[in-house]
Amino acid sequence: MGPVVFRLAKWPFNFQESYSKMNQNAAVLFATCDLCDAQKNDSSGAFRVLPPVFKDFGGHSKFSGPVVTVKCFEDNSLVKVAVESAGDGRVLVVDGGASLRRALLGGNLGAAAAKNGWAGVVIDGCVRDVAELALCSTGIRALAAMPLPTDRRQEGQRDVAVQIQGVWIRPGDWLYADEDGMVVMAAPNSA
Repeated sequence: MGPVVFRLAKWPFNFQESYSKMNQNAAVLFATCDLCDAQKNDSSGAFRVLPPVFKDFGGHSKFSGPVVTVKCFEDNSLVKVAVESAGDGRVLVVDGGASLRRALLGGNLGAAAAKNGWAGVVIDGCVRDVAELALCSTGIRALAAMPLPTDRRQEGQRDVAVQIQGVWIRPGDWLYADEDGMVVMAAPNSA
């Protein structure tokens, strides 16, 4: 029998990058169907399910994290400010008033969200640059694609309770998204 060969990790080994990837993998160990099964009798309002009207546009179809909110209408000024800041594994939820007339997120802002560590962006409104968004290493959900951009008028609110398709979402809630849908919980899943 010949010698045993062990393959070592490439040098220099990036421990921080490996640790970050382990944390990302741990964060996606859930299934929204299992969460719904466990919470189906919840009547407190702490567990909420978003309606199945959102399309998947990002590079990750499964994501989760604590929620940060923006409320704006056809003006993505605050969306830009948010995704250009550190995401720290959070999910940006944008109440765009369900407008189908302007895109609140495009390729540049999607790339910024991925670069800055946002786990995902959920937009009750539209996105553009769909081919570019598909390459972004983050989750992106929206109602539809629309090539027309917004005007930046510096209007909107951040860190406020928002109503997305009839479901209330508050800053600090936890959002879980996968291929089956999206659910929101008042606290992180402990199961």
